[in-house]
Amino acid sequence: MPADFHPLSEMALAAGIDRLALVDEDVAGALERIGYPAPRQREPGFATLLRTMVAQQLSTRSAAAIWARVEQACLPLVTAESFLALDETSFQTIGFSRQKMAYGRALAAAVASGALDLEALATLPEEEAIAAIAALKGFGRWSAEIYLLFALGRADVFPADDLGLQIGMQRLKGLDARPKRKAMEALAEPWRPLRGCGAIFLWHYYGSATLDEGAAVRRA
Repeated sequence: MPADFHPLSEMALAAGIDRLALVDEDVAGALERIGYPAPRQREPGFATLLRTMVAQQLSTRSAAAIWARVEQACLPLVTAESFLALDETSFQTIGFSRQKMAYGRALAAAVASGALDLEALATLPEEEAIAAIAALKGFGRWSAEIYLLFALGRADVFPADDLGLQIGMQRLKGLDARPKRKAMEALAEPWRPLRGCGAIFLWHYYGSATLDEGAAVRRA
């Protein structure tokens, strides 16, 4: 397998969404209106896991600004070792809260010591990989699912607790209320084994649906 292979590359993602459109007329209709999403590929490893934690409960712009400072502080590369070498003043300059500093250090220590084997995650069954990441302080199921989807290309991972996905599903299906995890999982069940492709499409739809005149009304 080539080193740069990603299971959810642009071509694979488009093919997956095409398959979803065959089993879900709402996906088919939305795809015709808004087209395909860009792939959301990330490099597997410590930096991507750390960046996922940094982004929690922050706007996209704020998270990007903080991450840029992390990269600057950890030159030449963001690794577990370079992150552990930062002192408290560096964390204050970056903009980390004490809580996120503690979470980041715990992650870095787990990776540096081998307690979290990042290479092994790629070979673990989905739920085992999620449990291994979610066991870390500051990393819940959402963080683990995001890592598996974006970095490991697990095509059936579906972060059902994600607010953007929930709003996207609400708009796609014309629901009166935003669905929570149980309802999200039920709605996405027909998309197996490509729920990850469906998730990426829902984020795309969430960003596009305000311009979609067909999003507001559910067919009877």
